[in-house]
Amino acid sequence: MPTIKEILQTMDYGPAPESTKEATAWLDQHGRRFGLFIDGAWTDAAAAGATTFATSNPADGSELAQVTQASSDDVERAVQAARRAQPGWVALQGHGRARIMYSLARLLQKHARLFAVLETLDNGKTIRETRDADLPLASRHFYHHAGWAALQSEEFPEYRAVGVVGQIVPWNFPLLMLAWKIAPALAAGNTVVFKPAEYTPLTALLFAEICQQAGVPSGVVNIVTGDGAVGEAIVNHPGIDKLAFTGSTEVGRIIRKATAGTGKKLSLELGGKSPFIVFDDADLDAAVEGLVDSIWFNQGQVCCAGSRLLVQESVYDRFIAKVKLRMQNLRVGSPLDKSNDIGALVDPVQQQRIHELVESSRAEGCEVWQPACDLPETGSWYLPTLITGASTSAAVAQAEIFGPVLVAMSFRTPHEAVQLANNTVYGLAACVWSESISLALDVAPQIKAGVVWINTANQFDAACGFGGYKESGFGREGGKEGMYEYLTPVSEDARPAAPKATAAGLVQGRVSSEQGHGFAVDRTAKLYIGGKQTRPDGAYSRAIAGADGAFLADIGEGNRKDIRNAVEAAHKAAGWSKATAHNRAQVLYYMAENLAIRADEFAARIAAQTGARDAAREVQASIERLFYWAAWCDKYDGAAHQPPMHGITVALNEPVGVIGIICPSENPLLGFISLVAPAIALGNRVVAVPSEAHPLSALDLYQVLDTSDLPGGVLNIVTGSASELARTLASHGDVDAVWRHDASLEGCAEVERLSADSLKRTWVGGAKGRDWFDAKQACGRAVLQHASQVKNVWIPYGV
Repeated sequence: MPTIKEILQTMDYGPAPESTKEATAWLDQHGRRFGLFIDGAWTDAAAAGATTFATSNPADGSELAQVTQASSDDVERAVQAARRAQPGWVALQGHGRARIMYSLARLLQKHARLFAVLETLDNGKTIRETRDADLPLASRHFYHHAGWAALQSEEFPEYRAVGVVGQIVPWNFPLLMLAWKIAPALAAGNTVVFKPAEYTPLTALLFAEICQQAGVPSGVVNIVTGDGAVGEAIVNHPGIDKLAFTGSTEVGRIIRKATAGTGKKLSLELGGKSPFIVFDDADLDAAVEGLVDSIWFNQGQVCCAGSRLLVQESVYDRFIAKVKLRMQNLRVGSPLDKSNDIGALVDPVQQQRIHELVESSRAEGCEVWQPACDLPETGSWYLPTLITGASTSAAVAQAEIFGPVLVAMSFRTPHEAVQLANNTVYGLAACVWSESISLALDVAPQIKAGVVWINTANQFDAACGFGGYKESGFGREGGKEGMYEYLTPVSEDARPAAPKATAAGLVQGRVSSEQGHGFAVDRTAKLYIGGKQTRPDGAYSRAIAGADGAFLADIGEGNRKDIRNAVEAAHKAAGWSKATAHNRAQVLYYMAENLAIRADEFAARIAAQTGARDAAREVQASIERLFYWAAWCDKYDGAAHQPPMHGITVALNEPVGVIGIICPSENPLLGFISLVAPAIALGNRVVAVPSEAHPLSALDLYQVLDTSDLPGGVLNIVTGSASELARTLASHGDVDAVWRHDASLEGCAEVERLSADSLKRTWVGGAKGRDWFDAKQACGRAVLQHASQVKNVWIPYGV
C-alpha cells in the first residue's frame, strides 16, 4: 500500500476549464466584425472601403474576429471629436467627471468575468491572471481616479487639463494599460484618442461599449484600432496636446524624435531588464515564489519582469536548485484552464525572437535549462527557461527578452550586487530580498530604478506611481505624480512672446588680452569647472559688448572637450546628491548672503551688459530666488502610500543626476539662478551655459560660489555658443537631463531630438519667453518636478 507521502507526490491538479460561452456570445453578437469608436458611435466595419484585419487566439491560432484598420482620416475625425468634446468635459467639473468614472469602475466589476475571458482569448495569458490581477486593478484605477477628479480643484488649483491626449499601448496588458492611461486623463479633464495594440484590441472595444453604458459624453473617449501606421498618425497629428506611450524603447526613441519641437507633452514607459537580488539571509522559499511572480507572470511578457537573477554566492547553488524544482512544477498549457501557470505567447513572431536569443546564449557557452513538459501542438508556446553561465555583456543579460527566460548570476558583496543591478541601460524596476531590513533599505536607494520591491514582486496599485529611469523612459503612471502627467500649470498660458535676440559677441582666434592695455596680461573670464577657473580647451575667446556697443570683456569659448570635462567633474561631485537637505539649504543661503554683499557690483554689471534701468531689482529678485529654493530643499518631501495589500509604498523624490542647463539670454543673473538653484537644491549637479549675449553676470558668481561652501563640480559654468554647447549636452551619454530656455525654437527641438538616443529628460521653453520675475512662471512644484524623479519603494509593513 502506498504511503501518504507517495500519494501526495502523485497528486496533480485536474483540468479546470473556464467557459467561453459569454465571450463567444459577445463576439457573435457583433458578427465578429468591429468598427472604430469615434464621437460616441461605431463605424461600419462592413461598409464599402473599410479595411479589416484578424485578431487571433494565441493558444490555438484560431481567428476571433475581424477588426477595422483605421485610416489617417479616421484619426483626424477622432481628434476633431475629442477637441469638440473637451470643453464640455471640463465644464462638468470634478464631481460630474467623478460620477461617470465611478460608473465605469462599477461596470468593469459587473462585467469582470467577460473582460477576463475575452482578454485571455485575445492575449494568451492565463485566466487566473486576467481574473485575479488585471481586472481588479483596472477597476481600481477608475475608482482611484474618480477620487482625483472630485478633488482636482482642491489638490491641483494652479493646473488645468492638457487638452486632447493620444494614448498608445502594447499587447501584454491590453485592458490594464487602458485603465492606467484613460483613467487619469479623464480625471484631469482631458479627452482621449486611444489606440490598442494590433494583436489585442478586443477588450478596448468592449470598454467602448461600457463607456456608452456609463454615459461618457460623445467624443470624450475615442478608440481607433490598427497597426503601427495608426499610432504614427496619432503621434504626428498637430491636434494632439499630449502623448502617452507604453512599448519598446526603440519605438519610444522614434516618438521622442517625431515630437521634438512640437510642444506636445510626452510620457514614455518603455523596456526593462530588472534585477531580482537575493541575499544570503533571505527567506529562500519565499524568494522563489516571488521569482515565479516576477519572471513567469504573463509568460515573462512584462516590462518590469525580474529577468536578471542575482544571488549571493554563498547560497547560489542552493537557490538555483530550489528554482529548478519549482520550475518543474509550473504548469504550461491552455490559458483558459484555471490550474495552469503559464499560457501562450502573444504571437509566433514573439516566440521566434525568444528562441533566437536563447539559442545565441547556448552558442556562447551558457547552460540552458528547461523543465520536462509537453506543450500543446498548436499555438505559440515557450517553456520556462533558466540560463546560467552568461557574462554580464551577453545579449541575454542585456537585451529585453520579453519572454519566460531567466538569466542567473552570482555576487559576493552588496556593493557588487548594486553594480550588477545597475549594469544596464534600463531602470524600470528591481526586487531586493533580505531578512535584514537595514540591508534592503541600504541597497534600494542605490539601484537606478523607478520602482523597488522589498521582499515582494510585481505589486501595483493606482495610488502608487510606476515608471522608469534611464532608457526605461520618463513620466509616471498612477499616484499623484501620474496625475501631473495630464495637467499643465495655468501660468504657462501667461508666458510672454520670445524676447528679441541680442548679438552674442564675436569669436576671436586666440585668447586675447584685455583690450586697451599695452601689457599682454590675460584678462579673459575663464570657464568654471570642478570648482576652479579653467581656460577653454580651444584657446578661443569671445568679445562681449555692452548695451552701448562698447567692449566689456573677453570670455572663454567653450567646446565639446570643455563640456566633457564639466560632465566628468559633475559626476565626481556625486556626494552632493547624498548630502542632507539641510546641508544643501545652508549652502544656498550662503550663496544668497554672499550675493547680497556684492549687490551693487552685480547690479552695475547687469546695467552695463543690458542697459537695464532696474538692474538692482534683478539682483534683489535673484537673492530672493536663492532663499526660495533653499527653503524648498528640506520641504519637498515624498509620500507614504497605503495600497490595499499589506505594506506601504514610499514615494521618494530623488535627484535626476547631471543636468545640462541652457540659460535665457534676458535677465542674465535672475534667469541663471532661477534654473540652476532648484536643480542643485534637490541634489543634482549642473553644467550651465549662461546667457550667450550677457554671460558676465554668471561668471561673476565664481567668488560667490567659492565662499559659499558649494563643493567643486556641483555647478560648472561653460560659456560660448548656446546652440553648439546644447547640442553636445543633449548628445552626451552621461548627462541625465537637458533644460533649454533661451527661446530658440529650433534649438529646443534639437535638444529634444538628440535626447532620444539616450532618452534623457528634457525641459524646454520652445519659442516663448518666460517672465523670470513672476514666481508663478519661474517657481513652484512644476519646476521641482523637472528637478526630481520619483522612486517608489514597496516595504513590508504589518504583514
